[in-house]
Amino acid sequence: MKTLVPAPLVLAMSMTLAACSHQAEQAAPTHDVADSRQPQTVPGKPVMAEAKRMMADSAYSGLAAVQVAPQPPMGVPAQHERDRFAEIDDNGIIRTQDTPVSTFSIDVDTASYSFSRRQINHGRLPQPDAIRLEEWVNYFDYDYPAPDTPDTPFLTQVSVSDSPWRAGNKLLHIGIKGFEPKAETRPKANLVFLLDVSGSMMAEDKLPLVTRSLRMMVDQMHPDDTVALVVYAGAAGVVLEPTEIRDKHRIETALKALSAGGSTAGGEGIELAYDLAEQHFDKAAINRVILATDGDFNVGVTDQDALEGLITRKREKGIYLSVLGFGQGNYNDSLMQTLAQNGNGVAAYIDTLNEARKVLVTESTSSLVPIAEDVKIQVEFNPATVQEYRLLGYETRALEQEDFNNDKVDAGEIGAGHTVTAIYEITPVGAAPMIEPGRYETGKSKTDTPFAGEYAFLKLRYKRPGERRSQRIETPVPVDTKNTDALQSRETAFAVAVAGAAQLLKGSPYTGDWQLEDAIELAQKNKGDDAYGYRSEFIQLLRQAEVSEKI
Repeated sequence: MKTLVPAPLVLAMSMTLAACSHQAEQAAPTHDVADSRQPQTVPGKPVMAEAKRMMADSAYSGLAAVQVAPQPPMGVPAQHERDRFAEIDDNGIIRTQDTPVSTFSIDVDTASYSFSRRQINHGRLPQPDAIRLEEWVNYFDYDYPAPDTPDTPFLTQVSVSDSPWRAGNKLLHIGIKGFEPKAETRPKANLVFLLDVSGSMMAEDKLPLVTRSLRMMVDQMHPDDTVALVVYAGAAGVVLEPTEIRDKHRIETALKALSAGGSTAGGEGIELAYDLAEQHFDKAAINRVILATDGDFNVGVTDQDALEGLITRKREKGIYLSVLGFGQGNYNDSLMQTLAQNGNGVAAYIDTLNEARKVLVTESTSSLVPIAEDVKIQVEFNPATVQEYRLLGYETRALEQEDFNNDKVDAGEIGAGHTVTAIYEITPVGAAPMIEPGRYETGKSKTDTPFAGEYAFLKLRYKRPGERRSQRIETPVPVDTKNTDALQSRETAFAVAVAGAAQLLKGSPYTGDWQLEDAIELAQKNKGDDAYGYRSEFIQLLRQAEVSEKI
């Protein structure tokens, strides 16, 4: 049975819970995240000595005082070390004659890049498992050729260029651009915001940022769109029934009244949010639950398989789920990724209002309106021309070869106007391979084969929204495939710069003598117009990472 909680009552309950939580926090040791200008301390290192060193540093000579972040007790991990990421083994090199076919699902999530950016801006290099290369590359929009009509949901371009980090190797670049309708033609949106208001959400970069971000989004939505608010903290409740955007004052009042306090019952909240979305389901509209949280579900329904099953069943009914992560300290990235993937939604991480504007305003149509579902990519490499290959990123999206033709296997979605990029590094026949040939292998190129002029054969499968049968696109990749268009060469080069930087920060063994300064130079040369400044920000981020590496 649905519980309707008046906003003032939620505020009173939250304040009471917050007070209890605050008292508990006063009795327990705490650890705050230091500003990027503050010294980064480690357990066991004297705080005052560190402060004196920083005050003496000429870079800090203009500061009247240095604030030092409190240290956690010995044996207690620092706040940023309590964030959880799935362990990822990087894709290795595969010999074409052993396994010529590579299959994976596309991915349009961006959480990895924005979370890593926060870490770097705070003077720390991100933990390797926090770096998912494809999410770094796909954080940026690329000026790939786009369809002119919705009859063609997306266009695909393929190019081959020299690898900047290994002489003789090539990079096979796959770029996808979705059709982008005009904003005013977007279908009506029925959104249910599922908000974590537990005690851990008190920090300024958590619930306060959530409410400011959602108010920004609401301000740009259509008058006949509807939003509802469901909160969870110890117990779940409906703060705002589905309300049209034209009644904006009522929506903003409900958002402003929210306050953090209590433990987290995310499982119960999801059930309530889905119930509300299902009651007001509109077949002609966008029906989506948007979860905003800083971490894990630690009270109530916590069985991950049960949650995934619920989300999958609702997805099949046409109600999708997107996940927005906030803050750090108990962020369960692995769970958030899994929920978003099962819910046919995006997983984004919001650390600033500027990032909120990017995700919820600038790219709202891409995030809300799917134009192609269950998009899979399969590349068959030609043993006559390619000795070995390596897919850069997409480790968590790998599929079996037989999954490509199985329409029951779930895969990623492309939203309106989305760009998706995938890059393979290949070793052509004749170049020095990374894997030494066996004693009894001839190593001779089969130039007499009818496919001697092809590196690979590219296949894509996708479903139109609501359809059960997939459609197939295929094209060969000629050996002489090159970007003759200056614009496309520039876009490809910037994507390669991002992919290279992600490998370097992750500690990849495949980048040779390439350095961050090389990635900076390549990105700077191919920055382009950069209307929103995201590419310039990336270049500055790498410069900050260079400094952090040396500390």
